[in-house]
Amino acid sequence: MPEALEGPGEIARPSDPPPDTRPIRTVLKWQLIATAALGALAGLWAGGHGLLSAVLGGGVNIAANALYAVAYAKLRPSNAGGVVIAAVRAEASKIVVVIVLLAVILMTYREIVVAPFIAAFLVTALLFRIVLFVRD
Repeated sequence: MPEALEGPGEIARPSDPPPDTRPIRTVLKWQLIATAALGALAGLWAGGHGLLSAVLGGGVNIAANALYAVAYAKLRPSNAGGVVIAAVRAEASKIVVVIVLLAVILMTYREIVVAPFIAAFLVTALLFRIVLFVRD
């Protein structure tokens, strides 16, 4: 088994404790709730395609933020430089996932209802910022 790397992007050793995932789990839960609520409203307003559009819009950010959490936790930074590097790498992976998912959805789902799709996407994107305020 290779040794852990030294430096700001240090990879965690198996003996290192896992990072606290409570803040990201809380945000993902809020994003799921918001997506479900917006999906229900969109379903009432625009039917099945409205519901699905809202779920897909919220799902883009839920998937991207879950990947962000996994990517950040995998590095387990142990110093200030490592935190910055891990956050930048995780954010870059999140941006790529958002772009790819948006492109795939918009190119393949011809019956998309744009208003609920964009609304759910924006609401869930804004909810990610709440992670900064989640405390023990």
